[in-house]
Amino acid sequence: MKALVKTELGFGNLELQDVEEPKPGNGQVKIEVKHAGICGSDIHTYEGHYKVAAPVTLGHEFAGEIVEVGEDVTDYKPGDRVTSETTFYICGECEYCKAGDYNLCNHRKGLGTQQNGGFAKYLIARKDSLHRLPENVSYKEAAMTEPLACTHHAVDKTEINDRDVAVVIGPGPIGLFTAQVAKSRGAKVIITGLTNDKVRLDKAEELGIDYVVNTQEQDVKELINRLTDGYGADLVFECSGAVPAAKQGLDLLRKKGQYAQVGIFPEAVVQFDMEKVIQKEIRVVGSRSQKPADWEPSLELMNNGSVNAIDMVTHEYDISQWDEGYKAIKDGEAIKVLLSPID
Repeated sequence: MKALVKTELGFGNLELQDVEEPKPGNGQVKIEVKHAGICGSDIHTYEGHYKVAAPVTLGHEFAGEIVEVGEDVTDYKPGDRVTSETTFYICGECEYCKAGDYNLCNHRKGLGTQQNGGFAKYLIARKDSLHRLPENVSYKEAAMTEPLACTHHAVDKTEINDRDVAVVIGPGPIGLFTAQVAKSRGAKVIITGLTNDKVRLDKAEELGIDYVVNTQEQDVKELINRLTDGYGADLVFECSGAVPAAKQGLDLLRKKGQYAQVGIFPEAVVQFDMEKVIQKEIRVVGSRSQKPADWEPSLELMNNGSVNAIDMVTHEYDISQWDEGYKAIKDGEAIKVLLSPID
């Protein structure tokens, strides 16, 4: 079968190869991939910024149909429509595993990074990571469950009260999902971006986000003060991974506000205004990936219409057209790009 393989570390080294069709072992299923999303981490891996277990087939956002199950698998069968968590292996013994926080297990191995992923016709997933698709969730939508689960994880780490003012900085796919999840919890949501984010800011308006702000054209702090009688925002979700955005986020928050860092910074060590954190008694939380508890709620948000995933898909290609998908993302034309397998 054809697969898009990161052959070695460094920039590029992503090749369409003929690879052996996989077989499921005990506790595993074989999934025929229908759609797989390009994640920002796939871009970073392609560019050589992320280390993976090369050679490995990339792609960890996917959905498809089970075509074969391992001998001991009884709760799933061929024909089931599923998506899967990215977790392929955990130690199962550390305190994080025992609490269901698989994203924090030091020994975790993930699909598309340490184990062959979804940029292929078939992949092997562990049955304990599977989730059946609700009736109203298509394969295309389900292929975005993983990024949605990441944003559900971030929002779930905060406390949102009805009519709280939440600011989402960065209108990429993660920011747009975060905004929709926060809105589903009753928040009044402001999403911000820059002039070169026009395509994404326009999409935020289409998705019904309450306030869409180009901070190079509009004073977002003035808007927040007007909405909060000068107190400031209740929550900030920083989804851009830009240091100036983090600084701005702390400034926009009210005293006793909540700050969640969702975006990943290019450098591990960044300047952060701890004086504001102290003086305003800001609660700061980091959010890493997702865990099992985030998946069913995320699927239900799509199933009941609280989150519109399908309208975030702007480009579709097959796995042989990686270069076109990559270019659309880097040029700022794409929001969410889906790839489909080829024979």
